[in-house]
Amino acid sequence: MAEIQSVPTHAAPIPDGVIPRADKPDPALDPGIKNPILHIDDLSLWYGEKKALNDISMKIPEKQITAFIGPSGCGKSTLLRCINRLNDLIDGVRVDGDILFEGGSIYDPKLDINALRKRIGMVFQKSNPFPKSIYENVAYGPRIQGINRKRELDEIVERSLHGAALWDEVKDRLDDSALGLSGGQQQRLCIARAIAVEPEVILLDEPCSALDPIATARIEELMQDLKTQYTQIIVTHNMQQASRVSDYTAFLYLGELIEYGPTERIFIKPIKQKTEDYITGRFG
Repeated sequence: MAEIQSVPTHAAPIPDGVIPRADKPDPALDPGIKNPILHIDDLSLWYGEKKALNDISMKIPEKQITAFIGPSGCGKSTLLRCINRLNDLIDGVRVDGDILFEGGSIYDPKLDINALRKRIGMVFQKSNPFPKSIYENVAYGPRIQGINRKRELDEIVERSLHGAALWDEVKDRLDDSALGLSGGQQQRLCIARAIAVEPEVILLDEPCSALDPIATARIEELMQDLKTQYTQIIVTHNMQQASRVSDYTAFLYLGELIEYGPTERIFIKPIKQKTEDYITGRFG
C-alpha cells in the first residue's frame, strides 16, 4: 500500500503564485506516494493550437481510488484519456512529456496499444453496452483475446458479473439483450466487461453522471469492493462523490494541476487558496 507523507493540518492556504523552495517537494502537489503504478511526468497536450494540459506531473498509487475534480473544461477527461492513449484517436492531438506505467513509457514506439488498453480499462460517462446478450457483452473481450472454450468463457462471465455486483440480478437471463437493463445495471455491465480481461487499472469518466442516487450508490459501493484488486481513477463533477469514494484527489483548473493529495486533506484543509475557493463554491 502506498505510504502517505503527512502535511501539517495547521498550514494556511498558499496564495496563488507563491512558489515553494526548489530543494523541497511542493506539498500541494507531491503527497509522497512511493512505488506508484502510474507516473505522469511533465505532460502537456494540445488540440491543434489549443493547449489543454500544461506540464502535469503526478504519481498514482496502486490499488487506491484517485479522483480528478475541477470545473468543466479544466482538462480532467483529457488527462484521463491520456492514460490509455484514447486521445490518439483524435485528429490534431499533440502530446509532450511522458506517462510511465509500472516503470515503462506508454509512448514507447514498440508498445502494443491494444495490449495497453487491455491492462488499463475504461468505463465511459454514458453506459455503452453492445447490442448483444448480457453474456456476449462480458465475453467479448476474452473472445478477442482468443478465448473460445465455452467452459472457460462461462467462468469468466460469472466471475466478472459477480465482481460487478450484477450476477444475482441477471444470472437467469444471460441470453437477454443488454439493452433491456436499467441504466445502473448497464453501467455495472460495462464495468463487468472491463474487468473480464483482467486489467490492472480502471479509468472511470463520470460513470454516475446519468444515474439516479440509488444506482450511483451501487456504483460507489462497487468501486470500494474493486479497490482490493484494481487501481481506479475517476473523473467526477460531483465533489461529494469524490470525497466519498476516493483516497486521493487532484484538482485541475484551466489545464493545470493546482493541488493533489489525500482526499481528506484536500477537502478539509487544502493548501492552495484556489483549491479552497473551488471546494467552498466560490467559483466553478
